[in-house]
Amino acid sequence: MPAPRSVLRFARPRFSRRLLVWALLGSLAASSAWGVVRQAQAELQAGAAIVDITPQQFPVFINGGFAARKGEPRDVKARAIVLDDGTTKLALVVADSCILPKELIDASKGLAAERTGIPADHIMISATHTHTAPSAISALGTPADETYVPYLRLRLADAIAEAAKALQPARVGFGSIDAAEFTALRRWILRPDLIRTDPFGDATVRATMHAAKDNLLGVTGESGPEDPELAVLSLQTPDGHPIAMLANFSMHYYGGGPAADYFGSFCSALEAHYTAAASADRPVPVAVMSHGCSGDIWRVDYRTGEQQDYDTFVAGMVSRAVKAIDAISTHHDADLAMAETRLAMNYRVPTAARLAWAQARAEALGDTLPTTQEDVYAVEQVHLAERGSTEVVVQALRIGDIAIATTPTETYALTGLKIKRQSPAAHTFVIELANGGDGYIPPPEQHALGGYNTWAARSAGLEVTAEPRIVAAALTLLEEVCESERRPCLPPESPMAKQILSLDPIAYYPLDDMAGPTVRDAGSRSRDATIEGIATFYLTGPSMPPFVDGTTVNRSLQLVGGRLATRADDLANDFTLSLWAFNGLGGETREIQGWLASIDHPHSVSPQGLHLGLESTGPETGRLVLDLGGVRHRGNTTLHRWQWHHVALTRQGDRWQLYVDGALDASGTGATGKGPGHLLSLGGRSDNADGWEGRLDEVALFSRSLEPATIKALSAQPRE
Repeated sequence: MPAPRSVLRFARPRFSRRLLVWALLGSLAASSAWGVVRQAQAELQAGAAIVDITPQQFPVFINGGFAARKGEPRDVKARAIVLDDGTTKLALVVADSCILPKELIDASKGLAAERTGIPADHIMISATHTHTAPSAISALGTPADETYVPYLRLRLADAIAEAAKALQPARVGFGSIDAAEFTALRRWILRPDLIRTDPFGDATVRATMHAAKDNLLGVTGESGPEDPELAVLSLQTPDGHPIAMLANFSMHYYGGGPAADYFGSFCSALEAHYTAAASADRPVPVAVMSHGCSGDIWRVDYRTGEQQDYDTFVAGMVSRAVKAIDAISTHHDADLAMAETRLAMNYRVPTAARLAWAQARAEALGDTLPTTQEDVYAVEQVHLAERGSTEVVVQALRIGDIAIATTPTETYALTGLKIKRQSPAAHTFVIELANGGDGYIPPPEQHALGGYNTWAARSAGLEVTAEPRIVAAALTLLEEVCESERRPCLPPESPMAKQILSLDPIAYYPLDDMAGPTVRDAGSRSRDATIEGIATFYLTGPSMPPFVDGTTVNRSLQLVGGRLATRADDLANDFTLSLWAFNGLGGETREIQGWLASIDHPHSVSPQGLHLGLESTGPETGRLVLDLGGVRHRGNTTLHRWQWHHVALTRQGDRWQLYVDGALDASGTGATGKGPGHLLSLGGRSDNADGWEGRLDEVALFSRSLEPATIKALSAQPRE
């Protein structure tokens, strides 16, 4: 990646100053060389503007719900930033809107390009995703407001033109701060006995939004990770006066305030914070809050039920942003780069039977807008069948060592973390709902869980492979603008990981994978495992000191009735299985809450099989159960729901021992199911009965029986 001009260094000349002057004058005579000199001497310029995009007539349709509604949303804005390094000029716009369609955005970009000279593919326009703004797109039961869309098209272009007029010398800095208490997962996994029905009458809903709101016993856990980073790009004049601040945060929305939602309130409050420094020649800076990857994110932690009222939430977010900005040590000059690609995508069109059902319901509605969930999705099937395919826009841009990637969709937090983790830039954030409004793109494994975010509609209709394709496109564009390869997803280097590797495991699964179906063996023997069934990725794991390295978050895998399978026919007579378990089931839902590990013949239950699970009935609920050839042995320690526990099973000769959290829990003798053709299943057993409903982490397999002291160390328990 080219070095920012502020850090370019030149070799000391070895000839006289007079000769240097003559050489310089000679080089300036050539126009091509003159262009090079201008580029080398150009400085970053930035301009920012706010334009009102409030409708000119009322009432208007409002996006944000299943059924159509009208109102008088006022005081909605488009906030624009234009940057110019003398060679490249680009524009960023964030508008107070739920979703903006690609056709409208492309039209606004074309107008802005004519007026400013900024290439259309160097313009990014995104929506904040407020659920109380005028409707600019037809989605679910709400149509686009025909009186508003033409006006909005003009005003978005106006915002770019106004920002371009305000260009002035600038320097840029990047700040980042943790804001975990302002974001949480809203998509939860239902218990296997509580699967719900979708609008098409099929029992497909294993995960859905807000399922934990009123019944924590009815869910096994969140379906993915959140991203608590509040990132801020700060633009200042060379003497330190703020010009604009572009914030990015992954939280779906917070209504209850003005039509601009919390996004607008945040921007107004952040601007007010700097009002004291404003004057006639130094106006109040423009604050912009862009929408991070928030498709499965909400503001309420359903584990505790804690939530902040609107004003407290806004004030807290502003306070964090100011702290992040104030902590930026330097602002520097920067060069710019931007790239765009357009991907052809298929819609998930209905089957012939579903389309016939949908057409019948749509015809019965006539010109009446749908109001029931079934009618809404029936109409959507007709639209998907008519369209068949579409085109989505993905962009990446670089401002010095700061990179921004975009998605045109409601993107899950995991997707944003995939891009950030692999980006070649020093600092990266992702703006979603940019350059289009193509609905939810769950990672492929989330489609298997069903729920609102996956129901085929224009709000969630792209192909199942849309998410990995968009991630791949974003990373390729980041490599292009950064002129550097993406970072690899390396195994963790935590103290616990180093300790496990020092013991020479025959397999070690850190389970920090971000996608399947292969689960990486971080040891030296490449004994990768394969996911069979459903699993979700990158959830938080144990957070004790041995698992974290600086600010790194330890990650784990969530199993939803699925399992990990790997070969076990070469397992030594003596062995140790060490793992961390997090049980998601509560109550007496079935005889075995879940099988943690199994050594058995594929797809059968061998009389000599070994099955390690968790009891679910009677006084032994939550205790380990070890099934050896049909004979069950029980432990004595309760593994509490939604708590991490370390479990170890050792064999030496014909003697086995079970450990929980570093302490001996049970022991005995008996066959343990090793033999030719056997598989090791983690989080399940070969017949897939009662699979694990919860998380696993730091699974390690050793070809010897480890000493009790070593097992205690692996359990992260303090030494006595």
